Formats: sequence, structure tokens, C-alpha cells
Amino acid sequence: MIDPRRHGAETRILVVDEHPLFRHGVMDFINGQIDMAVCGSADSIPSLRTALTGCKPDLVLLGLRLGTGDTLEFIKALRAQYPELRILVFSQFEEMIFAERALRAGANGYLMKEAANEELLIAIRAILCGGIYVSRKIALDAFQRSLETPRQNYPQENVADIEILSDREMHVFQLLGSGLGTRKIAEALNLSAKTIESHRENIKRRLGLHSGAELTGRATAWVMENFLPPEKREISVVKKKKVLPFRAA
Repeated sequence: MIDPRRHGAETRILVVDEHPLFRHGVMDFINGQIDMAVCGSADSIPSLRTALTGCKPDLVLLGLRLGTGDTLEFIKALRAQYPELRILVFSQFEEMIFAERALRAGANGYLMKEAANEELLIAIRAILCGGIYVSRKIALDAFQRSLETPRQNYPQENVADIEILSDREMHVFQLLGSGLGTRKIAEALNLSAKTIESHRENIKRRLGLHSGAELTGRATAWVMENFLPPEKREISVVKKKKVLPFRAA
């Protein structure tokens, strides 16, 4: 890691992501710029809290998924504690669903992980100049929606898209799809099992599902589609095909 004072950089950046190879690749790229440098790194929300006190960054490059921690809730807390801190979220999660949620939580920008290196620099510099950053696709979609009938005027009875879930419900839905049961989710989110059961019932109602099995199946399929690379999806399907006949026997 390069000391920004010796590097001559004006911008101090803290890089946070749970995947070491990706994290270090981003750090090396940032340290290669003449106007910015990495002042610290972290792989989880607890380690990020520690790094913040010693690093004093101008901007946090924050991976949206940090273990079982609720990153959106953490962004809200981070914004309240450090109102001047710039936050750029980068993630592999579908931007049509998560970009607006991240910005509403207090982030200054949202960038997909597959974006080109040059786009990362554009996003960082735009945010440091006081703006926000989302992809052209998201910006155009937001503009298009602003020209149409307000969303709240649309009938909601037949909507079965997870976009209608609240941030907390979305997190519970994700953890369900990752294989955690009610008790484990309650422990991860520091909530009671009764509260998680309530969230499960609300999610079922909002998505038009009729049983716990339907909910788990929908959540699992969504996690596989959005969070796993293609090769791992194929492995998961193969494993299920092997396990199901054995269990039925």
C-alpha cells in the first residue's frame, strides 16, 4: 500500500470488499493514479469501522455484500456519522434493483463490478466533485420513469417483483436464498426469530407466494441467478439433481 502523503495524492480512498483478489486488484489500480491513493482496506463491516478511524478517507469504495451484515443499513449509519464522507458502492448485484436503494441509503454512487477501469475513475472523480454517479442505463431509466405516470399510481395487486420489497425484507430474502433458516437469519441480523417470521410472512404476501417452500425456492433461484457466476450455478443444479432422488428414497 502507498502512503498518500508520499505518493502526492490529493484523494484518500478506503477499499472495502470481502473478496481478497478483487480488493487487491482495485487497490493496485487506484494506487497507479497520480491524483489518488489507497489509505486502507477492509473485508467486512467490523474491520471497516476500525479502518475508518485510522485511515480518515475522502471516499469509501464499498462492496455491497459484506458477509451477513446489512450493508444498506450500514451506509445509513455511515452517512449519519460521517456526513462529509463520499461513498461509492460497487457490486455485482442487479443495478436496476439496488442502485436506487444504495443512493437512498446515503451512497453517492453505484457501479457494477464488471465496469471498465476507466468508468471507476469517472465515478470516483464525479463523486469527489460533489455529484452522484450511476450508469447511463440507470440514468436513462430514471429519466424515462419521470416522464411516465408516478409509480405509486400503478395498481400493485399483481406485482410479483422483488423490487417492491423493503430493504430489510430484501436482506432477509437474500439470506433465505443463501440457505439460512429463520434462527440463523435472526442471529445474523441481531433480531428475534419472531421478527424474522414476520418478515417472511410479509415477503410471501408481497410476492404472492403461498408457502414457506415456495418462498425458499423463489429466494434460492433468485440468489443463484444474481449472486453466483454461471459455472457455480451449473454445479448447484447438478448437486440438487443428485440429492433429491436420495432424499425421496
